[in-house]
Amino acid sequence: MLKRLKEPFQYAKPFDGKMAESKDQMAGGGHARSKPRAKNMSGTLKKMWNYLFEYKGKLAAVIIMVVLSSALSLLGPYLAGTAIDHFLINRDSGFAVFLIGMAIVYVFHSLTMWLQSIWMIAISQKTVYRMRVQLFEHLHKLPIPYFSKRQHGELMSRVTNDIENVSASLNSSVIQVFSSMLLLIGTVSVMLSLSPLLTLLTFLVVPLMVLGMKWITKQTGRLFKAQQRNLGDLNGYIEETLSGQRIVKAFSQERTVIAAFKMRNERIRVSGFWAQAISGFIPKLMNALNNLSFAIIAGIGAVFVLNDQITVGTIIIFAEYSRQFTRPLNDLANQWNTLLSAVAGAERVFDVLVEEEERADEGAAKELAEVKGSVIFDRVTFAYEGRASTISDVSFELTPGETIALVGPTGAGKTTLIQLLCRFYDPSSGRILIDGHDTRMIKRDNLRSHMAFVLQDPFLFEGTIHENIRYGKLDATDAEVEQAAKLANAHSFITRLKSGYSTVLKTDGSGISQGQKQLLAIARAILANPSILVLDEATSSIDTVTEIKIQEAMQRLMQGRTSFVIAHRLNTIQQADQIVVLQDGAIIEKGSHSQLLARQGFYSSLVNGQLKNGMLNETS
Repeated sequence: MLKRLKEPFQYAKPFDGKMAESKDQMAGGGHARSKPRAKNMSGTLKKMWNYLFEYKGKLAAVIIMVVLSSALSLLGPYLAGTAIDHFLINRDSGFAVFLIGMAIVYVFHSLTMWLQSIWMIAISQKTVYRMRVQLFEHLHKLPIPYFSKRQHGELMSRVTNDIENVSASLNSSVIQVFSSMLLLIGTVSVMLSLSPLLTLLTFLVVPLMVLGMKWITKQTGRLFKAQQRNLGDLNGYIEETLSGQRIVKAFSQERTVIAAFKMRNERIRVSGFWAQAISGFIPKLMNALNNLSFAIIAGIGAVFVLNDQITVGTIIIFAEYSRQFTRPLNDLANQWNTLLSAVAGAERVFDVLVEEEERADEGAAKELAEVKGSVIFDRVTFAYEGRASTISDVSFELTPGETIALVGPTGAGKTTLIQLLCRFYDPSSGRILIDGHDTRMIKRDNLRSHMAFVLQDPFLFEGTIHENIRYGKLDATDAEVEQAAKLANAHSFITRLKSGYSTVLKTDGSGISQGQKQLLAIARAILANPSILVLDEATSSIDTVTEIKIQEAMQRLMQGRTSFVIAHRLNTIQQADQIVVLQDGAIIEKGSHSQLLARQGFYSSLVNGQLKNGMLNETS
């Protein structure tokens, strides 16, 4: 984060061709983001079509309405020109009937436009609903390493902003593009049937339109892509700084983070300004070329009328069709930019959907109906992807109900061992056995259902205290929830709250103290009734009085369960059956508290150091 705070302001240049490769920062690192892949519009549109095809019945009805509305749109100008020739110039009868016919045409045109819009909105909302659900489900199937490499806010942006862009495009752009193409083809066909020469003269402006649109879309495509990426980066930064607000204020870094926010906001402003400014030039260009086309038709058409080559009605039809010819081109250009933005969003969504899910359980993997709690680490070695070994040849054994404490300096591999135990990762070599079964041959969900965790930073969800405790066992009764809270020494503080167990906690449990959060986390673990318990720095940063309550609750929780305890404060682990001392991923000492003290080794030096600092009350 600090490196990102110090990065210089980098204002995007509008036409240097490098906007899409601006130096966005990745999660948790501050390293420059790798250059994005080239946009695969055809592939993304094909995937979108697969989603839309699920509603092929309604989609067919929309297409029929689009065809009808395009046909009626073409019929209107033709009838107007015919009226001029037959009823105003030639004085034919039946003008009232003709007017009624025209009114019917325009009424049905409006009806078909309304129906296609309503039906397409329904299709688009169902489509983005499926996409959002599929994306959210897929996120929960991805392995833990995926989330450790990315900002949570950036992932949130894909679930919200990017899918909303897709929704906006499907609501309007899909219909508009299809309708404009039909209208364009129909207009050209009718114009050619009336006067090939005037049609050719009208087409003189087409090359200018194509060149202008090509240049504009080339610029805006790159800028819309950058805008979406910068928005994701900004969301990630906001999420990070709000989550770390205490640290920001503690180190008085408010001005620094605001400056860094302004820098990211500036990137979005610049890319958004140029994307909208350049795309906004399209209507102006089209209007100018449209007026030029109208002038050509009016001037040359007047000469043809004087020479009796065409009628006045035909000139009127051509004038209307010339505008109708450029309008779909204008609409296509405008919707193209919206489509580019939607494709950029859809591509970011599909990038997540193609990420490899957590490796499936082995075909022969089984479920354990009961776990007694025997755990064996047999010559376990593990290395994170692209790194040296974090754990090297670790072996130890626990019988059911034993407590093992993992001790060592930061980075020694304590947390990695726990992540291997619950199969967030699998060993690179060696094996972990639970009740004699290799964990790789136990289904992950089943394995984790026999475990419970009390972590250093307890996580509570937004909801009532009842709901947060019940998260350990969703079908628990109110009485079971309260009994778990009593065993966790949480019942007394809960009942002092105004709404008791119905008290609604805000996000991450804000509103109650860190110690109270920890007591609720212990109650949740008690309710889960696990066979294997993991306590990761559960009493760190807790006041002495609360620590005593937590220690009492943990002793009840650990009773009869195989327990893994990670602790820096060594007074919490003196009664452990085994203490394993880790350094650089390897076991350097192993034994009970008294045995390790007698060896006068690394553990003894840790204990003596804490005694000198008053962090440990020696009882042995």
